[in-house]
Amino acid sequence: MGLLVSTAAIAYKILPSHRFSISEEIFPLLLPDRTFDHPGCPQVPALYPETHAGLDATLNHLFSTDGFKLEAYKQLGGAVRIQTESYDDLLPVGQDDRWNVFQDFHQYLETSFPVIYQKLDVKVINTYGLVFHWQGSDQSLKPILFAAHQDVVPVDPITIGQWSHPPYSGHFDGTWIWGRGSADDKADLISQMIMVDQLLKKDFTPRRTIVLAFGIDEEASGIEGEGYGKNAEDSIILAVPGIAEKGYLDVRVEVSSAGGHSSVPPDHTTIGLLSMLVVELEKNTQRPVLQRSGTGFANAQCSVLYDTRYPPALRALAKKALHSDQALEHFMRALISFDKLFGVLFKTTQAVDLINGGVKINALPEVAAAVVNHRIGEHSSSKEVQQHITELVVPIGQEFNLTISAFGDHLTLPSPVSPIHLKGPYGVLSGTIKATLQSSSRYKASGVVVSPSLGLGNTDTRFYWNLTRHIYRYSHRGDLDDLYNGLHTVNEGESFIEQIRFFTKLVLNLDESKDL
Repeated sequence: MGLLVSTAAIAYKILPSHRFSISEEIFPLLLPDRTFDHPGCPQVPALYPETHAGLDATLNHLFSTDGFKLEAYKQLGGAVRIQTESYDDLLPVGQDDRWNVFQDFHQYLETSFPVIYQKLDVKVINTYGLVFHWQGSDQSLKPILFAAHQDVVPVDPITIGQWSHPPYSGHFDGTWIWGRGSADDKADLISQMIMVDQLLKKDFTPRRTIVLAFGIDEEASGIEGEGYGKNAEDSIILAVPGIAEKGYLDVRVEVSSAGGHSSVPPDHTTIGLLSMLVVELEKNTQRPVLQRSGTGFANAQCSVLYDTRYPPALRALAKKALHSDQALEHFMRALISFDKLFGVLFKTTQAVDLINGGVKINALPEVAAAVVNHRIGEHSSSKEVQQHITELVVPIGQEFNLTISAFGDHLTLPSPVSPIHLKGPYGVLSGTIKATLQSSSRYKASGVVVSPSLGLGNTDTRFYWNLTRHIYRYSHRGDLDDLYNGLHTVNEGESFIEQIRFFTKLVLNLDESKDL
């Protein structure tokens, strides 16, 4: 596979029977047109189709017309109205009727895009997964895979009254498209379908094979979105395609005992001992690590060099950190001090998200448990996390004569890091992002910078790790301009048109590229 563009144990001394299971130099702000070769944040210029320039211009004009826009909004709104919710407790396909709604979504796609179903090879995977195969004319060229997902985050029934429009209305109010999935991720899915549909209608035949893959259970394990920053006058737009993702590990901390009546309590109940363990874990979080080879370092360099929020002294430190280990350590600490999000980016994080224990006020709890979620830094591993936890809980186990049984975990490793060579697929992606933004009628900024970013959780791109090293997670929408009330609620209409323009330019640029 050539290129993928994608749009998630401890065990206790009350009694020996208790067990415990772990189931100042000034460095000026850089301007994009002066710094394409800056070692800290290398850039490429905007990349426009050349061989396909006429087709690109024709489609650009089409995409700007009111008739096309209204039809596109209608197609997205129709997709939103189909409630393809996915749940953490879904049984396998065929054993849970809640999957059946995806068949309705398939019928909607086939009705809305008949040309695609007539001309492309369409395969259904595991009943509801969809793969569209568009054979290229040159089989020696590596293919392109675009990934999106059909499912959406469920709507909590108690929040329905808080929605300005019903959560599955797909309503277009003249500016915004309302409804669950209007941004994440049916906008990407429908914009990809519209792009292919329009290219087919213009008799375009790709040299490279193009594959669309639409999953059904991405939201059941969470998502992190990558896009671009605020489009403001006299400022730099920072676009952040994801080139790697943190790993994922759930650790269940469970303390159990024989129980009894609360009128004759031990020194510490299972809940008390569990609390000690949780406090110990939270007092000893993992330390941040900043490596020059890591995604966090590349992202920090681009952010500091181009974002006006950062002071000149920090830009000077960023430059020194390219070569000096001492400056690298100072750079890391200065970044975390300036913005705590960098602390999250540079380390394995943990969060005690679930806790339960006890069933009755006069009965000693027999079992108390907590689930600790870890997002594993790209420099670390699940073994390192498990070793860290073990070193913390063993002293408590020894003090209270507890037994550590085993680790039971939901584990996903940190992803491989995708290459960011400017003459490879990343360069084509970067140039296309810039071209789409700078040629937009909405463009107000003074420049565009593309920076690698690290996803804080796994997406379904993990299923493609064995196909290609070139996996990029990017959805062409602004994080502030285009999302009225968060990723899962509302999408800006013109933003959706820009997504169609982006995917079209990317396909045409990749079709022309000789570097892949």
